Amino acid sequence: MIKNIVLDLGGVLFYLDREEALRRFDALGVPNVAEMLDPYLQSGYFLQVEDGRMMEPEFRAALSRSAGRELSYEEIAHAYFGFLREVDAYKFDFVDEELSDYRIFILSNTNPYVMDFCESDRFLPNGRTLSSYCVKKFASCEMGMVKPDRRIFETMLREGDMKPEETLFLDDGPANVAMAAEFGIHTYCPKNGEDWREPVRKLLAELNARG
Repeated sequence: MIKNIVLDLGGVLFYLDREEALRRFDALGVPNVAEMLDPYLQSGYFLQVEDGRMMEPEFRAALSRSAGRELSYEEIAHAYFGFLREVDAYKFDFVDEELSDYRIFILSNTNPYVMDFCESDRFLPNGRTLSSYCVKKFASCEMGMVKPDRRIFETMLREGDMKPEETLFLDDGPANVAMAAEFGIHTYCPKNGEDWREPVRKLLAELNARG
């Protein structure tokens, strides 16, 4: 029986728009953005803020040096939010209404700007925050590691008190899904922005029927 459902953010609960994010960072004057902003795993300063090696002020200072001018928190947040083409409110309704019998977790490669937004009243039209939908968030920038590192899954299973065979993981990154499967976690890999509600209904029915 499935007891735990782990959800990624970008590509699963958010529709990701990498091109808009690139455009916004380019407009700030940050060089080489396309090389650093990969759809699944960042590099350079962007990786360092996602894996916790850089705190937000350090990251902002590094980008400011790259851009040749001082960038504000708001400017960088606006550029990052270019990724968030749409927060799929209907998926949160699905989590709240149809997945209420499961323990919900978030596991995301993300940054402080997105995490701040997720915990604000601007996140969803109903004013609820990400934390109100889950037992616990596992954010890479707070954990000091990123998917698909084995350690992030080990930490999630341990701190979430999860058994792999009782857990379903949704992530749009094939490498992340493959690593989760190595632990015996059940997986589903939706495409960016996919309405995965019906496939997940069917998968849960199948997995729970097995007992």
